[in-house]
Amino acid sequence: MAADEMVFKMAFSFLKGKLTADLLREFESRGVTPEEFFTLPTKELVNRLGIPQNHDFDKMAREEALTLARNEAALIKNHNITPLFVLDEDYPPQLAETPDPPLILYKLGEAPLDLDYMVAVVGTRKPTPYGLDFCNRIVDEIGDYFPDVEIISGLAYGVDAAAHRKALEKNLKTVAVVAHGLNMIYPAANRNLAKEIIRSGGAILSEYPFGVQPFKPNFLARNRIVAGLSDVTIVVESNIKGGAMSTANYAFLYNRDVMALPGRSIDDLSSGCNLLIRKNKAHLVTCAADLIEVTGWQPLNLPLDTSGRNLFPELTGDNKKIYDTLKYSSEPMQIDQLVHLTGIVASKLLALLSELEFDGIIMRYPGNRYSLA
Repeated sequence: MAADEMVFKMAFSFLKGKLTADLLREFESRGVTPEEFFTLPTKELVNRLGIPQNHDFDKMAREEALTLARNEAALIKNHNITPLFVLDEDYPPQLAETPDPPLILYKLGEAPLDLDYMVAVVGTRKPTPYGLDFCNRIVDEIGDYFPDVEIISGLAYGVDAAAHRKALEKNLKTVAVVAHGLNMIYPAANRNLAKEIIRSGGAILSEYPFGVQPFKPNFLARNRIVAGLSDVTIVVESNIKGGAMSTANYAFLYNRDVMALPGRSIDDLSSGCNLLIRKNKAHLVTCAADLIEVTGWQPLNLPLDTSGRNLFPELTGDNKKIYDTLKYSSEPMQIDQLVHLTGIVASKLLALLSELEFDGIIMRYPGNRYSLA
């Protein structure tokens, strides 16, 4: 594609609030090219488009948008950033199907955006050990069954960063969608992570031109892109007002599969996930087998591990005492606390805890503290 042609396409995105993908499709159906849109006299343009004379596409506004697009084209060329236009074939097809795709998507990196398996993994910026353990495990399991999967998230602290890092560790493609121009990385602490994503063949995406700062509304707008790119969105941990909830709601609106990790009713960071499940907006997920069941994807010729699906293990005797005691604790418990509450002597308790940990029912933390896995 000629550079000048892309400049005209980029200019559409600088007519803020005035154009949508559907309107651009209408222009195309009427035989008006991007170049003609920005160069025709106003009267001729509105006649060709069949729109009212007073529509806000005056010559001055179009020229200003074109100037901004030319400046942006020079900047992104110097930084190896590729602009993707919503009506072009290289634009992510899943995202193009949504009601409100970005007219221009800026891409830094080589990751394809049209793979058969694209999974968003999102959640709170301050996950618990329970959430982090699940995030790492679910990405690991999905990668085992679908080595060509692409993991999509938002490069934020917490669950997002953990999902990207686990994907890199697993040699999976991963894509980060950010809420600012690609002249920067926010949060700054994730700059090295962003570089590793690019080096590994992944990509950083944004709908924002150079210089746009990470303002709060941008993050909510960014979430629709994460959801729109993905076949399925997995919410790891989120409270009811968390940003991951907006990603889940967008995915639900777009008729994409949504899955959420269940948690205890007393845990704030499970309240959003539990709400999504209760409102039938999300399927419950505990392992990759749940995802395969919901999506109908055909995994590699590997035995399907369903061990993680047993949410309420059938325990008896002292094992059940330990399980029930940990179930009602919001924090990992010390050995002496468990001895006191269960009445099990310390030597026997340690042996039982090791057995439960080996079975994946509990988790051990530094300082010999324990919680349910």
